[in-house]
Amino acid sequence: MLVKTYGSAVYGIEAITITLEVNSMETGTKYLIVGLPDNAVKESLQRVESTIKSIGFLMPRTRIVVNMAPADIKKSGTAFDLPMAIGILAASSQINNDALEQYIIMGELSLDGEVRPIKGALSIAIQARKEGFKGVIVPVANVREAGIVNNLKVYGVHHIRDVIEFFNSGEESLKPVTVDTREEFFQSQYDFELDFSEVKGQENIKRALEIAAAGGHNVILIGPPGAGKTMLARRLPSILPPLTLHEALETTKIHSVAGKLPENATLVSRRPFRSPHHTISDVALVGGGGVPQPGEISLAHNGVLFLDELPEFRRTVLEVMRQPMEERNVTISRARVAIDFPASFMLIASMNPCPCGYYNHPDRECSCPPGSVQKYLNKISGPLLDRIDLHVEVTPVPFNGLSAMKLQEGSKEIRERVMKAREKQAERFKSSHGIYCNAQMTSRQLREICMISTTGQNLLKAAMTKLNLSARAYDRILKVARTIADLALCDDIKPEHLAEAIHYRSLDREGWAG
Repeated sequence: MLVKTYGSAVYGIEAITITLEVNSMETGTKYLIVGLPDNAVKESLQRVESTIKSIGFLMPRTRIVVNMAPADIKKSGTAFDLPMAIGILAASSQINNDALEQYIIMGELSLDGEVRPIKGALSIAIQARKEGFKGVIVPVANVREAGIVNNLKVYGVHHIRDVIEFFNSGEESLKPVTVDTREEFFQSQYDFELDFSEVKGQENIKRALEIAAAGGHNVILIGPPGAGKTMLARRLPSILPPLTLHEALETTKIHSVAGKLPENATLVSRRPFRSPHHTISDVALVGGGGVPQPGEISLAHNGVLFLDELPEFRRTVLEVMRQPMEERNVTISRARVAIDFPASFMLIASMNPCPCGYYNHPDRECSCPPGSVQKYLNKISGPLLDRIDLHVEVTPVPFNGLSAMKLQEGSKEIRERVMKAREKQAERFKSSHGIYCNAQMTSRQLREICMISTTGQNLLKAAMTKLNLSARAYDRILKVARTIADLALCDDIKPEHLAEAIHYRSLDREGWAG
């Protein structure tokens, strides 16, 4: 008897519906899985056989062929256990198969029939609705994640018996999950553990991070150990504009595919903050592997990627970021498939000014030998620095500043100013597809939008000449100046806005490191 069940395979952040054709023949005893299965899929027959026997059903002693179509797409993972088991039971007439074609079924099976979590449940549910399926059956740990998708019945199951009862007795045996996506999303958008009110002093650094958040600019913080670089960086998400529903859905899909969503999670409601260790490999950073998975730059999509102690990262790791930073997308190519992962993130990096950490320190002397400061800085390539808009020098807060009882400005107040600046940018770029903030401006838009007066031109010319600023700093200064003007709610870029933007190009100054 031939029976069809339906599952789904995730490629990149999108899902493809897979038809499992199970044929139980009258002669023979061999079990076969065809359709480019990997080892995990081939091993599923052992789990399925154990599960079927443990729940009191019979594993057919006939020839069984399971074809996974389309047969030219590689199938991987353990999530096909459940649809395969249901297909075998239906093909051997042990359960009712009337409603099988209406549902996508996914789940990994334990040997006693328990249904374990899967990756990519959100992408699977979106594709199921798109193709007109009545519902999806997923492990109960993934049910809220898949339940985000409306106009689709989503059932969560603990055990394979729940699925068997569902098809034998009808839909009444299980209740579809109901998730109020909008209410849950908006309730937790501003729930941050960290706040800028906890940071004493460092007003100039807070100002730089406010500019970065307002324009989506990349930042590098340079200062001695203990000056507060990491503390400030970790609070950056608290002043970024809240995620839109579209951004939240896209971010959730990436984390779902990577298996990074907590159990019973729904939409990711806050911008991600990823902080990989400096021993990370280039594949772990940008994505890849035998079955391509998103890397840290994709997990930071619509959020912040924080690279602490930037010179300690391997140069090859840092260089692979250059193209994704420009294109806000990364393509992982393999012999059979090329997969795109979105990677639109804000980079915030921190570093010591020298190997000992105390170059330019107000109270301590640098113990590094001559030339070592420049050598340390040279670990970061010019093309990478070219993509970082703000270079900010961080100095330690003196005792009087640390012990002061003065109330500090909180993230809420800063975020309100950032959101007003982003509103101006949203209006400015409403007709530009894929451009949402000043940092993403193209060269043509830069010339049209960032017009400056003769006084401003003279100021910029003098700065580039006297401070030995590099030519690559020109566009970055104009973009940052445009953001500073937006924060001031000014339509034009004024000389004072340019002057502040020039101040944030420390590493372009010739002789900065002695």
